[in-house]
Order: sequence, then C-alpha cells, then structure tokens
Amino acid sequence: MHRVLVVDDEPPLVRALLINLRARRYEAEAAPDGESALRLAAEWHPDAVILDLGLPDMDGAEVIRGIRGWSRVPILVLSARHTSDEKVAVLDAGADDYVTKPFGMDELLARLRAAVRRAEPAGGDVGLVETATFTIDLVGKKVHRSDRDVRLTPTEWHLLEVLVRNPGRLVGQRELLQEVWGPAYEKETNYLRVYMAQLRRKLEADPSHPRHLITEPGMGYRFER
Repeated sequence: MHRVLVVDDEPPLVRALLINLRARRYEAEAAPDGESALRLAAEWHPDAVILDLGLPDMDGAEVIRGIRGWSRVPILVLSARHTSDEKVAVLDAGADDYVTKPFGMDELLARLRAAVRRAEPAGGDVGLVETATFTIDLVGKKVHRSDRDVRLTPTEWHLLEVLVRNPGRLVGQRELLQEVWGPAYEKETNYLRVYMAQLRRKLEADPSHPRHLITEPGMGYRFER
C-alpha cells in the first residue's frame, strides 16, 4: 500500500482526494499548510506528495525545495496558475508533474500512478535484496526472515532502505539523519544508535556481532550482503 501526502487548505478538495485515494487502496494523510507538510513528510515518509501551490503560510515551491533537500519522493503539483513560466519554475524547483485546476480525478490518479511507478525499481529482481539471514523486497516494502514477515516501523524501514540502496558504501551519519528524519535532525546521532540497534535485533542472527548492518564508529553505517 503506497502512502500519499495531500497538501492543500481547501477542505472540500482534501476530502475528495482522501476518499478517492483510500478507495483505491492508498494510505493517505493530509496537511493544511506548508509547515505541517514538511513535518509530516519527514515523519511519515510518503511514497508521493500531492501539493497545492497556494498555501496559507508559504508558497508551494518552498515546500518542494524543503522536501528536495533530503528526499526524491515524487511530487505532483496542483495549481490554478496557468502560465508556462510558473509551471517551469515549479518543475525546476523539483516537482515531478503539474496538474492545473480544475482537474479530473481520473487524470490526477493516473498521473499519480505513473509518478509512483517511475520512482520504483524497474524489474522484479532489481527490487529484491537477499542476504544469508533475511530478504528485502524494496518494491513491496517488506522484509522476510526464516520465511516470515518482519514487522518494521516506517522509520526502521526508511533507514534500512537507504542503506540497502547503497550496498557496500559508507553512508554518513549526517546524510542518514537528513534522509530519514529531515534537515532539523542532522545532529541527533543518538537516533541512529537506537534505530540501528532495533534493526539488528530484528534482522541479524547475532545482533552483538552484526554481519550486514555495520557501524563505522564516528562516521556512519554500511550495508553488506
């Protein structure tokens, strides 16, 4: 089930979007302004963002730049602005698509499906990572160990996903904190210690001597198959 964050301050439109998204088996949440959108994006880690440009506290382009500082999540812009210059500016800021109001719900959902599809790994095996102890399905967002699903929190999953998508590479503490928690948390290294310990307890055969989730003291973490 993909997660979609709707950012808009028009209650009727938000209700319509949430109803349609949930009816199509998306997990959907809403934010009424830019500040709460940035906070929720960092905490909830959506698979796509539907963003209105005309927010009460900031321009939607600022929200795009804020998210793009740490995430490549697909962003679909909704706007009543029709000029090509405005569209170009928003796309240059990092948006993936631009839908002009008023719009058809079927068209919007089709664009959403396409954006999410483009963001996923191509091909079946590309999204499957196997180790001697556990298997990670990057497309399905699932982890299996001993033929059973391992329950991970959204934060645990996001942390694991960042490491797995960079196999063998040292991912620095600051980079991990910005990617998983957002720019405001880049000094909270204790978060990494806590969540890495939780992942090791759930995934490693011997958590005290990890084989796959490796710590480089004072620098960062590395995933090894």
